[in-house]
Amino acid sequence: MSFHSIYAHGFARVAACVTTSHVADPEANAKAIVTAAKACHAQSVAVAVFPELCLSGYAIEDLVKQDPLLDAVERGLATIVEASAALMPVLTVGAPLRFGARIYNCAVVIHRGGILGVVPKTYLPTYREFYEGRHFASGAGIVGEAIAIGQLRAPFGVDLLFAAEDVPGLSIGVEICEDMWIPVTPASELALAGASVLINLSGSPITIGRARSRALLCQSTSARCLAAYVYAAAGAGESTTDLAWDGQTSIYENGVLLAEGERFRQDGQITLADVDLDLLRQERALMGTFDDNRRQREGFFRKVGFALKPPAADIGFLRKVERFPFVPSDESLLEQDCYEAYNIQVAGLVQRMRATGTKRVVIGVSGGLDSTHALIVAAKAVDLLGLPRSNILAYTMPGFATGSESKTNALALMKALQASSQELDIRTTATQMLKDIGHPFGKGEAVYDITFENVQAGLRTDYLFRLANHNGGIVIGTGDLSELALGWCTYGVGDQMAHYNVNAGVPKTLIQHLIRWVIASKQFSDDVNKTLASILSAEISPELVPVKPGEKPQSTEASVGPYELQDFNLFYTLRFGMRPSKIAFLALHAWKDVAKGEWPPAFPSDRRRAYDLAEIRRWLEVFLRRFFAFSQFKRSAMPNGPKVSAGGSLSPRGDWRAPSDSSAAAWLEDLARNVPN
Repeated sequence: MSFHSIYAHGFARVAACVTTSHVADPEANAKAIVTAAKACHAQSVAVAVFPELCLSGYAIEDLVKQDPLLDAVERGLATIVEASAALMPVLTVGAPLRFGARIYNCAVVIHRGGILGVVPKTYLPTYREFYEGRHFASGAGIVGEAIAIGQLRAPFGVDLLFAAEDVPGLSIGVEICEDMWIPVTPASELALAGASVLINLSGSPITIGRARSRALLCQSTSARCLAAYVYAAAGAGESTTDLAWDGQTSIYENGVLLAEGERFRQDGQITLADVDLDLLRQERALMGTFDDNRRQREGFFRKVGFALKPPAADIGFLRKVERFPFVPSDESLLEQDCYEAYNIQVAGLVQRMRATGTKRVVIGVSGGLDSTHALIVAAKAVDLLGLPRSNILAYTMPGFATGSESKTNALALMKALQASSQELDIRTTATQMLKDIGHPFGKGEAVYDITFENVQAGLRTDYLFRLANHNGGIVIGTGDLSELALGWCTYGVGDQMAHYNVNAGVPKTLIQHLIRWVIASKQFSDDVNKTLASILSAEISPELVPVKPGEKPQSTEASVGPYELQDFNLFYTLRFGMRPSKIAFLALHAWKDVAKGEWPPAFPSDRRRAYDLAEIRRWLEVFLRRFFAFSQFKRSAMPNGPKVSAGGSLSPRGDWRAPSDSSAAAWLEDLARNVPN
């Protein structure tokens, strides 16, 4: 299967379909359904969901009890079944069917020329505008049965699951309209039995506010059940004798809206999305309580297998992939995330200072993004504690490569925040140490190796800890989540260590947006905001290696890769445990075209970049080597700090626990085997 096929990476395409209804005309409805089914086939859809009673029309009242109508429904089903022989999608259509002495409101599951099964509706609304109890029998308790529909025969009951034999993780569970409006839904039992794609065939006439209720129920069901949820409601053409219809369609996955259709369309529609079956499987494996719940509610379901035979070629990708998974592109969501992240950090530091009785904090300020953000977190924390800002003992410690711009920004920010500020030049001490250990630089040679860099980083941290001892304070760490992931920090007596690290749970790509939020929300005065804006515009650099006039400063990203790609890799590795090949596939769709997709609000246009598969593969390999085979020992000894992002933390006491001497071989093998050069 091609690397570019969604079915090679654990995705399946689903569709929520609404056709223009023809009241009590099954033949016309069947033709419309077949037309939509063929359109779904052309889009390589795996599962297509149609509305409740779409073959007969939902609002036909006592007509549903007429034999001519029911005979026509059976003929319409035969038409759809025959047409499905040449089609890939599993089609689920709504129909009134006779079984025994009663009529049932059913979902008929059709695939490749046959009926896989028929699921009767369990909960029949007979209140307000609904009168289903007059016309239908409930499917409650019907298990192990079979139904004859004309010349066709199929399993019948509420105990059916439909599982693909050739698409791992694709298991379909069916409920019908009212079934999702009750406290304990069929979807819950179906999910516990293994259904990953829950579908709802709905009639649901529209009234003011009902669309919001449907969306809430679909979203919450997908979140609770760790499943995809595909919803299709009746639309145009249904009888408006007493009601109206909006044809709402939506597709959710684990609480996230993937796609929704336009409501009140007059010509029907097909809403498509690619759901991530791997993600759902991994979430269920991670969340042990999901399986604990299953074992307490053991139920028997008949599993009906089918062969989907998905395409092996590239069929496109119908799914929004955020370039910055830690940073939503939606402005309101980003604002909420920044508000919460900043206050989580502040609250963490406030509690640590309260618990220890500490009145002072010590922090090194370089003028870069991380230390800048840690400083404004500290400033807000001492404000909340009722302490003067002078209790922030802030130090800028220029070394051999400190730039004038960063030093100026650091001093300006400390002054604007009214912190106690001081400059400690470490060059003399660093030179002495290099001389004492016999390093060539101590003899005047221009050797700028890892020892040269770490002597500077170590001295800065050593000064900060001794200053904290001397002044009765604690050292505030400034290193971020991304640096911890890549091991881009100096171990022990270095920037890996602190008494409390407020940035430990914040990825690099989020920090700039946090600073922008601090500016926009006016947390501080205008002179503070002016300096913060200046810091935002600077390039990320450790400023440890001297450069000659006209040369570019040392670049962190030239060594460890673009943080925007590495944060992407980190999110999908840490949060979902995805294979490197799948991460590369997602990264390609997120980053291959600057002009496509959304960027976070206020993201500078001159910093918008694209990456091809070769670049993505190259930096992903760097990430895998550093994350799995190199940097865990630094994380195993990391100081306390609050978890901030739902994407995870790297604390050995929290989200991520791993051996420090592990191999990256399995991850590198997947990359080599499954991602083209």
